[in-house]
Amino acid sequence: MPPLTVAYRTWRRSLQLRMALITVVLCGALVGGFGWLVAERNTSAQIRGARDSVRVQLDNGREYATGQLTGYTVPSSAVNAQVESILSRLMITPEQGGGVIVAMSAEAAEATTTDSRLFTGFKTAPRSLNLNGAITPELRHEVAGRGNIASQIVSAQIASSETGVTMGRHTYLVFGTPVATRWGQLELYYLVPMDTAELVSKDFRTSVLLLGALLVVLLVAVVMLVTRLVVSPIRIAARTAQRLSAGLLDQRMTVVGEDDLALLASSFNQMAANLQRQITRLEEMSRLQRRFTSDVSHELRTPLTTVRMAADLLHGERESFDPAVARSAELLQHELDRFESLLSDLLEISRFDAGFAMLDAEPADLVPIVHRVVERLASVAERAGADVEVRAPQAPVVAEVDARRIERILRNLVGNAIEHSEGRPVVVTLAADPQAVAVTVRDNGIGLKPGDEKLVFNRFWRADPSRARQTGGTGLGLSIALEDARLHGGWLEAWGEPGRGAQFRLTVPARAGDRLSGSPLPLMPSGSAIGDTADIPLQSIAELAEADRTAGVS
Repeated sequence: MPPLTVAYRTWRRSLQLRMALITVVLCGALVGGFGWLVAERNTSAQIRGARDSVRVQLDNGREYATGQLTGYTVPSSAVNAQVESILSRLMITPEQGGGVIVAMSAEAAEATTTDSRLFTGFKTAPRSLNLNGAITPELRHEVAGRGNIASQIVSAQIASSETGVTMGRHTYLVFGTPVATRWGQLELYYLVPMDTAELVSKDFRTSVLLLGALLVVLLVAVVMLVTRLVVSPIRIAARTAQRLSAGLLDQRMTVVGEDDLALLASSFNQMAANLQRQITRLEEMSRLQRRFTSDVSHELRTPLTTVRMAADLLHGERESFDPAVARSAELLQHELDRFESLLSDLLEISRFDAGFAMLDAEPADLVPIVHRVVERLASVAERAGADVEVRAPQAPVVAEVDARRIERILRNLVGNAIEHSEGRPVVVTLAADPQAVAVTVRDNGIGLKPGDEKLVFNRFWRADPSRARQTGGTGLGLSIALEDARLHGGWLEAWGEPGRGAQFRLTVPARAGDRLSGSPLPLMPSGSAIGDTADIPLQSIAELAEADRTAGVS
């Protein structure tokens, strides 16, 4: 199967998996959001602390530089020396716990004397450092142009202009402030490395990530453990219920403790015990009923034989009786025939109920069987005024069936069709495909009311109890026919509408033991009357069935 299908089935079938994944998603989102918030607040706190600390140093450095440069009225070489001295005093070395770079710039001020100029670019401490864009033009514009105290965080690679040795790329917090003098303005900058703060933030984020992942794993483990404690009794109950449904009525759950799950197991066991008692009682009643029916049927055989002998004697001598006695002899003979058929049907039903019915399947051609049934019912059809037409292909319709049972099914179907045909034609149609063989019996009589197609196979059921039977049926014919069809692994279905008649369809597999997936003939006829389908050629019946199946007709 495709991986998505496997994953979907696993998701649908495993409650523990669903709970674990839901816990991972929800807790992962919650812990991840909380960790991100804490890490951001930690980083912001460190940056804010560094800003406050550097701002204090910057203010102190500005005041110191302003005081040291107060005595100079014009820029000169002495000012350059004084700036270097100021930077040396302001510098914070790594040994002092900082490693802060201090720089001053005076590009906006020029010397007024002809023999000296104020330094241009940056003077730094430590000396001779190439800042390489650590102080951006935007920051210089804010400090030198607008005279504001400004800051920024930049990543820069600072190198020594004397030795050419680079200090590597680091993140710096750069603060700048103007330093007022009597001749103009200088700029003082502090470049504070943020490596320690960045390392602390990185370690903190890693710790939060590991703790969050560990927390999610622990939560998933707890959820799976709790879910297992709840699901395990449910799974045991499901397996026990499956065994009960399979007929193992002595299966019970183990009751442990006194909690809700123990109450569930106890209630389940009580329900199973009650079901076992009820099923045992019903099975015993059913067994007694089947035995009673079988015993009565067998016991009635002996008096029936005696009565049959006397009735045959009276029936044979009826010509010598007066008309009333002769008619009574005929009625007695007729009812004895019906009584004998009823006993045979009851015995057959009892064998089906007891599960003793056996299928004696062998290859047989259904066409001769259909013709034989129609010939035997010809006298009944003649009395009812109904013509029976057989539509069968020229080739044999062969299937592995029990010919005796198939003939009994068709005899019941054709006999019922003749009885309810209202004197109109009855059509019997045969068709076959490689998987199945089908026979339909169609009449154009009174039809069936909605819902009657489900009840027509019930025992002793009649659509109209007031109607007199023409064929002397027992009311068990269709029930036995349905059981015979099921014994073949086939279908026996009915369709009907008031005023449009009815159609019964028998479908059996071509090979005994195969499963049916369709029928060569449609259950619902395409026309509203017999004449609507009378001109359909035999070779097109299978095509009509396929068209009806395509259109959705079952």
